[in-house]
Amino acid sequence: MSDVTTRVRGNLAAIEPYKPGLSDETLRRELGNRRIIKLNSNENALGPSPLAIEAIRKELPRLHLYPDGASDLVREAIARHHGISPDQVLVGNGSDDVIKLVSETFLEPGDEIVVPHPSFSQYGFGAQVMDARVRPVPLKLDFTYDVDAMAEAVTPRTKIVYLCTPNNPTGTVLKRSEFEALMARIPDDVFVVVDMAYDNYALDEERLQLRPEELQRGNVGFLFTFSKLYGLAGLRVGYLVANADVIQFIHRVREPFNVNRVAQIGAIAALEDVEHVRRSQALASQARFQYGRLAEHGIRVMPSEANFCLVEVGDGAAVFEALMRRAILVRTGFRGLESYVRITFGTPEENEMCIAALLEVVGQTH
Repeated sequence: MSDVTTRVRGNLAAIEPYKPGLSDETLRRELGNRRIIKLNSNENALGPSPLAIEAIRKELPRLHLYPDGASDLVREAIARHHGISPDQVLVGNGSDDVIKLVSETFLEPGDEIVVPHPSFSQYGFGAQVMDARVRPVPLKLDFTYDVDAMAEAVTPRTKIVYLCTPNNPTGTVLKRSEFEALMARIPDDVFVVVDMAYDNYALDEERLQLRPEELQRGNVGFLFTFSKLYGLAGLRVGYLVANADVIQFIHRVREPFNVNRVAQIGAIAALEDVEHVRRSQALASQARFQYGRLAEHGIRVMPSEANFCLVEVGDGAAVFEALMRRAILVRTGFRGLESYVRITFGTPEENEMCIAALLEVVGQTH
């Protein structure tokens, strides 16, 4: 019998499929119908934007129609939101889709990308699919960016540099001054992608933020998502803003109808939901205060500008298992962060339940 798997591209064997955080459905099968505190996927504890829900409800009778092929109405809404032009916006089926499209646009076998480490694993996935090399650059001991090391990692083979601010899973930000220092050392033909999935939770006034004039640089793109603050993770909508010349090339590898009709309508409405944004940001600020109290018990919590925090617990895997037995889901397993767990901010009640369980199990695992 023939084995067609012998004909797949050779580089695929080295790719590890992305492992998302456990779903509450999976845990419910294991633990029964207990209440589950899901703090492992950086989802919005308030749920989706109410305006998005209402807009989606009205759109449901039109599901027999194809969506807008290039998400033009979404691009126009995003452009108004940022004060830019629609031709500077590309919308994808979540940020993951956009990362893969960027990889397909720029990378060929033997090319390189530079990524911070630890950070979001999908940057490397996109490169591996294109048979390019990933050059990880460790963060500093306090999990801030080592700008000098990032610049030094760029070689003539480098096509893309990824930056994530606030960084996932550390919650630390890249300062505007650090970004400018880095850009001064990066060649103009290297595309710099700044992933700002959690930026609308951040408060640091010195952090890098998108400015419309930024897009005059031909080699910088800013990546955003509707999955976090807007609470639309289940719809999968992400977008890249960049110079229009770059965007038009990425469109050439984008599949038509890559964002479904309901997702497009929900995203447009969510951008207008100022009250939901305000409440989500306030919830994150309260959670930072709640988890900050762990320091009183000798547990180190990394300062975070996102909707999650990184907590040093000694044995991350053991604490993860102990919390899961209590029906509390957190995240661990980040390479190089084996002594940490990442905890998504929940409701105030969920945070208190997690903190109480954490205080109980950390002492047991030490």
